[in-house]
Amino acid sequence: MSVSRGSFIAALTATGAGSAIGRLAGAAVPLRRIDFHHHFMPNQYILDEQTRFGEPHGNSAEAAWSAEGAIDACDRAGVDFAFGSISTPGVWYGDIALGRKLARQWNEAAAQTVHEHPTRFGFFAPIPLPDIEGSLNEIEYAYSALHADGVNLLSNYSGKWLGDPAFAPVMEELERRKALVYVHPTFAPCCTKSMVPGLIAPMLEFPYDTTRTIVSLVTSGTTTRFPNIRFVFAHGGGALMGLYGRVEDLGSAPQFRDKFPAGMAAELRKLYYDTASLNAQTTLPALLSAVPSTQVLLGSDYPLAGAPPTNVMIARAVAEFEAYKPSPQLKALVERDNAKRLVPRIANL
Repeated sequence: MSVSRGSFIAALTATGAGSAIGRLAGAAVPLRRIDFHHHFMPNQYILDEQTRFGEPHGNSAEAAWSAEGAIDACDRAGVDFAFGSISTPGVWYGDIALGRKLARQWNEAAAQTVHEHPTRFGFFAPIPLPDIEGSLNEIEYAYSALHADGVNLLSNYSGKWLGDPAFAPVMEELERRKALVYVHPTFAPCCTKSMVPGLIAPMLEFPYDTTRTIVSLVTSGTTTRFPNIRFVFAHGGGALMGLYGRVEDLGSAPQFRDKFPAGMAAELRKLYYDTASLNAQTTLPALLSAVPSTQVLLGSDYPLAGAPPTNVMIARAVAEFEAYKPSPQLKALVERDNAKRLVPRIANL
């Protein structure tokens, strides 16, 4: 994080305390901030995963997740609403029946959390790709029975990135629904272990895998053929800004000219990106120079955003964005208005 300890504490006080005092006093406090990158960790999902595979994600903080703890962390940051999503490894372990069971289990637990706290949470439903039939069934169930706000995908499934032709039936259904699709990185088959000694694989490999799947979606023509799918990518698009020049040049490659006639830059400007893990002095300015401010959303990555204590992780993410010193207009767009436009049901909360 590039935010100093002093500025972080000041931001924490200014954002969280005023909101909390207003609620305690019974005052009407308008919806101020929305966290678009917030991980639900339902207890049974964590326990089942831990039983089968050992410590989940290598991060014991996840097992302690609760709606109450998440609300406390949101309140400390002046965040009034958060959209829950799943993190790696998701629900797919190469077993169709297990994938369908874990997706349903996670989605029903998330829907219950939203039912219990309707003014604080929404959720994006994971589906058991690469199982096409199971995924289509889960999309229908998530929307019709559970009233999910969108669908949650990982960056690749068994080494197939999201532009792979095998996923076309799912993309067609998401297009039909004009779906909001939240994409989170995961391990690529090439890179399940860190290539740099002393680092965990997600530190470097996750940003690259997010970039791989964005390039896959554009160069396959998926973003052109299915313009009504609204893709949101974690961590500002991963390594995309660092590779922007190379990626933009793909638009002139003969094999891709018919896939995205408007050019790579135009396709990237249509996508959405959250601010989780973005540095206020470097990557955030780069992102805002490449895409319109209407495409950027506040994200915290709670409770996986770094070292404990988890109850200040969201406040750190807010402070990091505000260290950029956004204009009032940009602040409103990123922290609230862009999310409200994507999910109109929360506009009157």
